[in-house]
Amino acid sequence: MFNKIHHIAIICSNYERSKDFYVNKLGFTVLAEVYRAERKSYKLDLAVNGVYQIELFSFENPPARPSRPEAQGLRHLAFEVADIEKEIKRLNEQGIVTEPIRVDEFTDKRFTFFADPDGLPLELYEI
Repeated sequence: MFNKIHHIAIICSNYERSKDFYVNKLGFTVLAEVYRAERKSYKLDLAVNGVYQIELFSFENPPARPSRPEAQGLRHLAFEVADIEKEIKRLNEQGIVTEPIRVDEFTDKRFTFFADPDGLPLELYEI
């Protein structure tokens, strides 16, 4: 039996740019950072609200992954927030563009999308 999702791994095209985005703009906490010389690759372990959840990787010349329009595979990552308008304001103040707020037709919960530096779709979902 599965207990829960342990982590999500993201491969970025520009490590420093993505590290700045996830740490300084989104506010995730760095748990560990390792450079693997044999792979010429960084691995950054990040916590979301104190819980280990994201691994950020760099590799030399990773192939681009299509994300829009609706490509096969992982669609997006969604982050739970208590106040969507407050989080949108915080992101917008840092130059991160968000889509207009929408309402989930089944749950009546509000959500919006934005993207990381490589175009990975990210969602804010208000609880």
